[in-house]
Amino acid sequence: MRVVAKFGGTSLGSGDRINRAADSIAAAVQQGHEVAVVASAMGNTTDELLEEINYDADSADRAEIVSMGERTSVRMLKGALAARGIEAVFLEPGSEDWPIITDEYGEVDVEETQKRAHALAGQLKDVVPVITGFLAQDYQGNVTTLVRGGSDTSAVMMGDYMDADEVVIVTDVEGVMTGDPRVVEGARNVGKISVDELRSLSFRGAEVVAPSALSYKSEDLGVRVVHYQHGDLLSGGTSIEGEFQNLIDLQEQPIACVTVAGRAIRNSPGILADLSGAIADEDINIEANSSGMDSLTFYVDEDDAEEAEALLHARIVDDETLSSVTVEDEIAVIRVTGGDPSQSALAHQVVAPLADAHIHLYDVITSATSVSVFVPWEDREQALSLVQDVF
Repeated sequence: MRVVAKFGGTSLGSGDRINRAADSIAAAVQQGHEVAVVASAMGNTTDELLEEINYDADSADRAEIVSMGERTSVRMLKGALAARGIEAVFLEPGSEDWPIITDEYGEVDVEETQKRAHALAGQLKDVVPVITGFLAQDYQGNVTTLVRGGSDTSAVMMGDYMDADEVVIVTDVEGVMTGDPRVVEGARNVGKISVDELRSLSFRGAEVVAPSALSYKSEDLGVRVVHYQHGDLLSGGTSIEGEFQNLIDLQEQPIACVTVAGRAIRNSPGILADLSGAIADEDINIEANSSGMDSLTFYVDEDDAEEAEALLHARIVDDETLSSVTVEDEIAVIRVTGGDPSQSALAHQVVAPLADAHIHLYDVITSATSVSVFVPWEDREQALSLVQDVF
């Protein structure tokens, strides 16, 4: 079995934790597995280094300075492995076998990086490479950096390009939990979660795996998150399943928007639950909903629009904060999932060509990893074509 093990800063935060990490790597190697290691900076070293740059450093100098955390970690971990009789070598930008190369725009050169990663994979029978996470190297040999959370990205990228069976993210959490155990009682490990689910959670603050890393996960590459105290790279934790894909979907049937207006809706606790509950109680599916300063809109199948309008009207006449309900039909929805890791960039990519074509937008609803645009039914084919051209 070929494994890429990534150790986060907390899991390397002290000599004892480095020893624990080395023990788990050595155990896997002694069982006959091929292991490559990606190491983050020890503890909060990167943040501490950044805080000390209180002058106007250019990007090259900044990259060199912040690289010192990872450079220290790989030397410490390589030494700990050597003390256990494990043949290991540390790799950093500038090393002969360094794998991750970026182009003049700071983007990963996929072809060159794949070639170097394959070459490195061929050495795994004889040696454990300990690779600095987060860092890369440009064509001139200068140190560059990946996006924040780049050690996760380094690990999953290497797992993909080295044809690994699994990437193991060793961190300070018990995998993916049902909730934050510091806040909710009874939080437990979910055992497994899809890439789509985890990417959405990651964009909304779940510090488990960096969203940028999940873009490199293929269907056949296993990714698992374990706590550094677990001590076993080959079992436990949370398995991340599936493959994140860019999808563009045009709903086949027209929908309608049912909009309720009212005074200070945004300051009325429970109003959304009351109105959506009235619709759900009659088994009407809500495709999406949005809110304004003084309105709530529910998107439902066109065939259900009149019934939904009647249900909501019954609520309006009994509530002084609500004024009126109206229905607009013949609406199409185009959903885009994936695209640019930056949500603001994704929204712009979807909306800009539609605005340039003067296609009316009823609504734009975004989530962590998707954008839905609502346009006139008669403009659906043109809108779909314009969005497809972007991606």
